[in-house]
Amino acid sequence: MSNASIKEQATRYIMNTYGERDLALVRGEGCYVYDADGKRYLDFLGGLGVNCLGHCHPRIVETLKRQAETLLHVSNLYYIEPQAKAALLLVENSFADKVFFCNSGAEANEGVLKLIRKHAKDNVDPNRTEIIVFKDSFHGRTLATVTATRQPRYHEGFAPMMPGFREAVFNDLDSVRAVIDDKTAGILVEPIQGEGGINNPEPGFLEGLRELADENQLLLAFDEVHTGCGRTGSFMGYQTFGVEPDAVALAKSLGGGVPIGAFMTRASLADVLCPGTHAATFGGNPLVTAVCETVLTTILEEDLPGNARRMGEYFSESLLKLGETYDNVMGVRGKGLILGIQFKEDPGPVTQDVIDSGLLTYKMANNTLRFHPPLNVESSHIDEAVAILEASLAKHAG
Repeated sequence: MSNASIKEQATRYIMNTYGERDLALVRGEGCYVYDADGKRYLDFLGGLGVNCLGHCHPRIVETLKRQAETLLHVSNLYYIEPQAKAALLLVENSFADKVFFCNSGAEANEGVLKLIRKHAKDNVDPNRTEIIVFKDSFHGRTLATVTATRQPRYHEGFAPMMPGFREAVFNDLDSVRAVIDDKTAGILVEPIQGEGGINNPEPGFLEGLRELADENQLLLAFDEVHTGCGRTGSFMGYQTFGVEPDAVALAKSLGGGVPIGAFMTRASLADVLCPGTHAATFGGNPLVTAVCETVLTTILEEDLPGNARRMGEYFSESLLKLGETYDNVMGVRGKGLILGIQFKEDPGPVTQDVIDSGLLTYKMANNTLRFHPPLNVESSHIDEAVAILEASLAKHAG
């Protein structure tokens, strides 16, 4: 099938919740993907940060084959060996003592929200039900997580939204203090805001949240769906910033391409969600956790957080140099290999041109192009991406 024929069939039979698209990607290898017409693209979107080892990594492919021949799925009514192994890797390399596996980042954040509320009810005050979230945040598409997401465009058509959330301003501790009261149970924050524009925390902000949480008997939870598993230059994003939360939500890079999410916490909080209070039929099944174990092992053995840190610095410097030549470039946001280049004006024509020229990226609402290359990306791939971007900027300059 061609791009056009796949598009025609998909348009006819699939609900249109993703808008107009022109490409049908059918094959991938390393940092590259190919469309149905045979054109190659340098993939610096990475499935929105999912493909942390690139496409069709040999270790993932071998694990999928082996596990498919062994055991695809059993219920969580039984212990699952790959699940236990993946959990061990997460615990050994983080603050956490216990892990819950689910299917997505939205589900992971749902679990964290339930953990915060039930902890307050059982251990602090049953009247504490509200959770502080932040302007321009993004936490998922379920009713609870889309309510926690503080971007009005995602709320349109779904009112009334779920009660129990208070909004503060990212990087503004005073705004957080102003909404803490006797109903507050916890705080949910992205260490780096992803969908909100690749917004970095200012020095002292995350530390200040930790202090406010401790002072007011609140749980502090980090949504690390984007920043976890090596993306920021540390195994976990919180390690990059030196602030330890009470709970962390994970997904995306956690599975390298298979649908998996997780949240984790300390032993003292792990029993808050006791048997019967939380579950997921497909959560942590043998197939996805076998791949998860392989992905985590590869990230650790090959020091991919270190590569993300080095390549992120190289990529940032290369993008910043474009700002010396092209007036429309404002700056670079992010850390490690979660990066965005921000423009003074809408880079829409540039966005489409770089895709047509063979580089996959994505324009965000605040005039930012986002990049999530694989954690094992090489400098030659970055040079190729920057060259495509520079050619497009030159074409549209003035």
